[in-house]
Order: sequence, then C-alpha cells, then structure tokens
Amino acid sequence: MKREDLGLYRDFGLYIDGGWRPAKDGEVRDVIDPANEEVVGWLPAAGKDDLDAALASAEKGLALWRRTSPWERSAILRRTAELIRSRVDTIARLMSIETGKPLAQSQGETNAAAEQFDWYAGETQRIYGQIVEAPQPDVRMQVRFEPVGVVAAFSAWNFPALLPSRKIAAALGAGCSVICKPASEAAGSCMAIVQALHDAGVPAGVVSMVTGDSSFISEYLVSSPIVSKVTLTGSTAVGKRLLHLAADHVKRVTMELGGHAPVLVFEDADVEFAAEQCSRFKYRNCGQVCASPSRFYVHESLYDAFCKRFAEVANTLKVGHGLDPATELGPMANRRGLDNAHRLIADALDHGARLIAGGGRPPGMADDKGYYLAPTALADVPEDARIMIDEPFAPVAPIAPFATFDQAIRLANSTSYGLSAYLFSNSIKTATLASEAIHAGMVGINELGIASAEMPFGGVRESGMGREGGFLGIRDYLEPKFIKTRLV
Repeated sequence: MKREDLGLYRDFGLYIDGGWRPAKDGEVRDVIDPANEEVVGWLPAAGKDDLDAALASAEKGLALWRRTSPWERSAILRRTAELIRSRVDTIARLMSIETGKPLAQSQGETNAAAEQFDWYAGETQRIYGQIVEAPQPDVRMQVRFEPVGVVAAFSAWNFPALLPSRKIAAALGAGCSVICKPASEAAGSCMAIVQALHDAGVPAGVVSMVTGDSSFISEYLVSSPIVSKVTLTGSTAVGKRLLHLAADHVKRVTMELGGHAPVLVFEDADVEFAAEQCSRFKYRNCGQVCASPSRFYVHESLYDAFCKRFAEVANTLKVGHGLDPATELGPMANRRGLDNAHRLIADALDHGARLIAGGGRPPGMADDKGYYLAPTALADVPEDARIMIDEPFAPVAPIAPFATFDQAIRLANSTSYGLSAYLFSNSIKTATLASEAIHAGMVGINELGIASAEMPFGGVRESGMGREGGFLGIRDYLEPKFIKTRLV
C-alpha cells in the first residue's frame, strides 16, 4: 500500500532507528471510526524482522542515552511537552476520529500528555543517590540509581496519548530506551507523541514504536533478552498473561490494570453535589476509564434523591460525533464493548434492577451506524448482578443502597479490583475511616478528578502493581546499585 493511501497515518508508520517506515512485509490493519464504522486508515503490522530491528535499535539507543546528562535529557523532555502543546488541536482531532472521544476531552488529554513530559523533565534532575556512613573510617558506601535498561511499554486505546506518555516520559527520564506498542484501535495519538519526541531531538534508537498483533508483539518483546522491563496499561486478563511471560524471563514489571471503582455516598454528604459530580464523571470518555466511578453505593436516607438527580444529569448529556463541539458523550470505541454493555444491562434487569436512564441507542440518532449507547443508569442493582462484579468499561452506572458504615465498606471491597475508590461525606471522621478501610491504590474524597502528573497512579490486588506518575513514577525505571569502597 502506498503511503498516500494510508488515510490518517500517511505521515507515520513503524518508528524504528529514528525514522518512520512500513512493515517489512507490507502488512497493514484497518482502523475504524467508531462514530460511523468506516475505515479511516491503515496501520503497519510489525513482523519478526521489524521487531528485531526495533530491539537492536533500542539496545544501541540505550548505550547512548544512559550516558546522556540528566540536564540534556530534561531539556529534550521539556521541548517535547512544548511541541505537544503547540500541536494540541491536530492531535486531539486525530484522537477523536479514532476513539469517538469528544473533542474537548481529546484536547484535555493531549495537554495532560504534555504535563507528563514536563513532570518527568523535573524528576530527571532529581534522581538522588545516597551516601551511607560506614562503621570503619577507611570505608565508603554509596547507593546510586541506574537505568533498568530497554523498556517494552504496552498501552491501551482509551487514553491513547496520555497512557504511552506516562511510560515513555518516565523511561526516558530515567535514562532507559523504550519500545512502545500502542493499541491498534487508536495508535495515531501515540505516533504524534513520538513525532514530537523526534522533533525535540531524541536520538535515534532511544524511542521506538511498533503496531500490529498485540499477542505476537508482546510475547516476542517480553521474551527478548534485550528487554529488561515491561510496563502495561490494560485489562487484568492481559496483565496476567504478560506477568507469566515476564516471570519466565525474570523481567521487572509495572502493571496498571483494570478497575471497578466503588463510590460511597454517606448520609452526611451533599447529595445534590454528589449525584451531579458522579453522573458527569461516570460518562466521561463514555465510561471507558479504568479509574472511572463505576459502582455507586448510596446511604438509604439519600438514595431516592441521588438516583433522581443522577438520572436527570444523564438524560441531559449530548450524544454525538466526537468532532461536534456540542458533544459530551461520543460512541463507544468498538463493537465488542457495546455488545458487552448490552449484556450487562440485560443481566442487571434480569436480576431485578430498574432502568432509570438510557438503556439503548440514543433517541434521535439518524441511523444505526456507530457504536452508540445512551448514558445509562440502573437502580436497585443486587450484588450478584454481573455489572457489580465485572468491570463494565461502558456508560452504564449501577446504583444500590446501603444502611451502615460497615456494609458500605464491605460492598466497596467486594471485588478483586483495587485501583481507585471515591467517597462523599462532610464528616472528617467518616471520610478518614472510610478512606483507610477501602482497599484501593487511590481514594478521592468529595473529588472524582484524581489523575494528574504529580500523583502516583496505580492500584492493589488485581488492579496491578507499581505506580506511574508522581515522585514514585521514575523509580520503577531505575535499579539501585550499592558500591562499597575500602581506601587502601
């Protein structure tokens, strides 16, 4: 296929050894616009020869980059952030076409990706070692931190610019080289980030990007002796497969996996504020957010008022194409997600839940094209409904009442996930005790917007291990080395 025929990706491809190229065998994959189900472009599908080239390039890039001054690495990361911000409209438009995400949300994500490079530009200059006082006067002891090596980074489609940026920026800040594999549904945003890195002056081989069959690429890269660390943002099922692969080869791992975040609305909360915030945040990015509030438990004294206001807000949200400035909720990203959402709704209704908003295709949509689902809310959802157990990753909100503090905590901790959790309370005692009792890596109190470059993002239990962002984010890309010297 000729480059001019690649649609959205005519300027990109596989990024290896400092340049864009097609797959060696010419194989490509379709990319679908979820708003109309039309093919908008083709991505190269990397084969063995392409991956070998990326690995060899990354190995050479590591040798150069780990010796590059932290000040110089920092400057390149800052230039990258500046370039991303200068291209926000172009990147956001590409993202909205690929994912269906409303344009304003795509712009916000692109700026958030730039913040990752700004943050790690600072952290690059703050990789502190340690001097340890020895008991003997003729002995010196120190701990220094060195880059872990070549990183294989795998990211998901729901935040196609932010997720790879978290990994690439941290890896580069630490002095590692990185091979990034974005999701094939929405690789263009990552390509644009890589182009910004290229234009900012990242040396050839320090960053590579490959697209294609996820299972083949992940197994090949993780099994390579050249790769020292694996980082994934993806589902728990995919994380478990990569953990097995990494364990077979004793690789360092960071896993940011699935979530099913509980929201507890206690009896002393401002119910109107809680319902308004919960409804708007739940449907952000069409509910396709691992840290999204996704199970709502409301004290029985506030329950009816919460359900009423939640449904009212859901019914006001404008559904449409992501490029329409008025759109607040776009289509889901793919058919399999939409089909799964319909199954979860049907199962909840079969278990006795009440439909209080949405439930099907939005009214007034011109045709049956596009993966659209109206903002949906379900009340009186029992514990054994699948949507209370499985991560929905859809614009479907299950709501249930609780009577006591202990019951609320039990419900919050009732799944195998532990990424994020949220609670609403005007009591400092209730908020403190609840935040400490909930099993999650992140807790928001009267606040649902908890993700930012300066905070550690990650979960516990089956939601993963390690942290991205914040002062901890760079540590997973560094190896401590102890050096003991006797003066002779």
